[in-house]
Amino acid sequence: MSSSELAISARGVGKTYTIRHDHTAPTTLAEAVVRRLRHPFARSEREQFWALRDVSFDICRGEAVALIGSNGAGKSTLLKVLSRITQMSEGEVDLYGRVGSLLEVGTGFNQELTGRENVFLNGAILGMTRDEIRRQFDAIVAFAGVERFLDTPVKHYSSGMYVRLAFAVAAHLRSEILIVDEVLAVGDLEFQRKCLGKMRDVAIDGRTVLLVSHNMAAIGSLCSRAIVLRGGRIAYAGDVAQAIAEYSARDAAVLVGDLRDRHDRVGKGEIKSTSIAISGRNGELTRVVKTDEPFDVTILPR
Repeated sequence: MSSSELAISARGVGKTYTIRHDHTAPTTLAEAVVRRLRHPFARSEREQFWALRDVSFDICRGEAVALIGSNGAGKSTLLKVLSRITQMSEGEVDLYGRVGSLLEVGTGFNQELTGRENVFLNGAILGMTRDEIRRQFDAIVAFAGVERFLDTPVKHYSSGMYVRLAFAVAAHLRSEILIVDEVLAVGDLEFQRKCLGKMRDVAIDGRTVLLVSHNMAAIGSLCSRAIVLRGGRIAYAGDVAQAIAEYSARDAAVLVGDLRDRHDRVGKGEIKSTSIAISGRNGELTRVVKTDEPFDVTILPR
């Protein structure tokens, strides 16, 4: 594949951290001084932890690709490596185009400044010129829906208003590559729909989207491909439906394994289920089984 067709190319990317274990760490200055005097050459135990290992993939221009996996799988670390926030320990990454990152909504906002001032400040941090911000300003404000409070310090904003304004600034950055981490997990339902619609517009516009989310329905509707991370390595890369199935099946297997150790359940365990849908003859849902709600299932022969 030629570089003209690529937006992101990663080869053998790895990121390692050093974890220190010290179960007798001092909690006061006096304890620290005494310990240093008594054991001047003592060293805490260290462990090398690979957050990412041998991660390789290509993403073409105009693709919308999801990055999915359980918590701790390495998704956010990979996005920070791609955004050049975190330095990788090994491997190489080539980015073909301007990158816009929305990793932590609201990063760079100054609590004492007004919403208007923070739009210009955050836009500059994200790499927008002052002219770009001016041209996009009305669209940003309209998307965020905070017109009445634009000249109010953001420290007085509700969390929803704060998030909407921060996302609006990042989403209107004219970048060739948009990297988004868990933005669909914040805000109310209407805001999440607007976020999804905006990212869909970005993808239709021919720009590249790399999205991390636990919302499988949103991923299925927005993305054409997905990468499943497990333990810092790629477990699957390909069709989004198959990736979701791979991720969900793994989670279901872990869930069933956890249930085996529970002592508040009765039965022989010959049949286990991870989800139950109860429907009528016409196929419509007739009942929703709530968590921890007891119910009986009767299986009749045809």
